[in-house]
Amino acid sequence: MTTVQDEPRLHAEPRLSDDAVIAMAPRQAHYLGHVLRRQPGDRVRLFNATDGEWLVRIDALRKDRGSFVVEQQIRAPAPEPGPVLLFAPIKRDGTDLVVRMATELGAASLQPVMTERTNTARVNTERWVAIATEAAEQCERLSVPEIAEPVRLMDLLGTWDAERPLLAAIERAEQRGAAADIVHAWRARTDPGVQPGLLVGPEGGFSPGELDLLRTRSFVVPVSLGRLVLRAETACLAGLAGLVR
Repeated sequence: MTTVQDEPRLHAEPRLSDDAVIAMAPRQAHYLGHVLRRQPGDRVRLFNATDGEWLVRIDALRKDRGSFVVEQQIRAPAPEPGPVLLFAPIKRDGTDLVVRMATELGAASLQPVMTERTNTARVNTERWVAIATEAAEQCERLSVPEIAEPVRLMDLLGTWDAERPLLAAIERAEQRGAAADIVHAWRARTDPGVQPGLLVGPEGGFSPGELDLLRTRSFVVPVSLGRLVLRAETACLAGLAGLVR
């Protein structure tokens, strides 16, 4: 017997309400019609952070066009707080993995950071948004993490809120403990609703000048991600996993 949880789950723009008629995005129509072979009358789950999750019925479906009729809400909107991941973009497959796994691990937003040793000039935020959306559809979260445009490390440090800790994964630097332990201690004396940032550098690490710059900022806290030297994408995932456990 098919249950609601078995129905396909797709992200939709905020406008879900009782009996509303929602136009399908071309990607959704292609996926439902050509990949899943769904037909008018079949049901789908639509969701977003503003409206929650709703059961809808396919009203029309033809090639890359179609529409849904909204039937009932099955999950109310709820806050989904999470850390901010700030990372130096790496080669395409590695960055795709970081975006997907960060979404599944509950990151609220992702901020690409350009450093002296960032070894890729290819930045495709539109592609990353699509990857994050697919990951959110799969992992049952209501929100899709915001993906910001790239920013230089110096500019980032100049605009960061000094009341918010920025945990920096710095290899072979003076360590102050595990990321999760530091955040726990910090939240005990500050606003627990404020989420930290996790900064992970490029392949090869931060340059000596960047390390000096990080050390001048009181809100930057060096953290340990374990006794081994990790690849950049592994460091992103290990750090996030420690923060959300």
